[in-house]
Amino acid sequence: MESPKGNLTDQAPANPAATDDMLATQPVGYWTGLAHATVTRHLRDAMARTDVTQPQYWVLNLVHGRPAPPVAAEVVAGLTPLADGPYEIARTVDQLLHRGWLHTLPDGQGLALTDAGETARVRLRELVTEVRAVVHQGIDDEEYVAALKVLRRMVANVEDAGRP
Repeated sequence: MESPKGNLTDQAPANPAATDDMLATQPVGYWTGLAHATVTRHLRDAMARTDVTQPQYWVLNLVHGRPAPPVAAEVVAGLTPLADGPYEIARTVDQLLHRGWLHTLPDGQGLALTDAGETARVRLRELVTEVRAVVHQGIDDEEYVAALKVLRRMVANVEDAGRP
């Protein structure tokens, strides 16, 4: 049954064993949540084997990628929406300062990677690339892009539905 607002396919309960012909009835929240949890766990387990956390990787990338050295408050503000709690990124900055992968610039006006921090960032980039290859096995770039475009459209649909 088609409506002006889109397809009204009946929703079935989440079923990890759903066959291809049943997938259209599956709840996207279940599958996106399962994908998020599984991929994140796999990535964090791989990082843990090298004594690094995903938030540490985020901080190293953010500090490296900025045209001007960010202050700690900018790093915290930029990454807290991704974090598991409101204090995780501030603690992560402190950990990286203690570890010697970050340092505060002499004028106190920003953070920068040390040589050890840049070495770690490059090593972690390689690890993340290896993990991505496992996650993307059997999925070509066109399929991946199509999946992300569908998810992006679903997010926009929900955001649009919530507006008066």
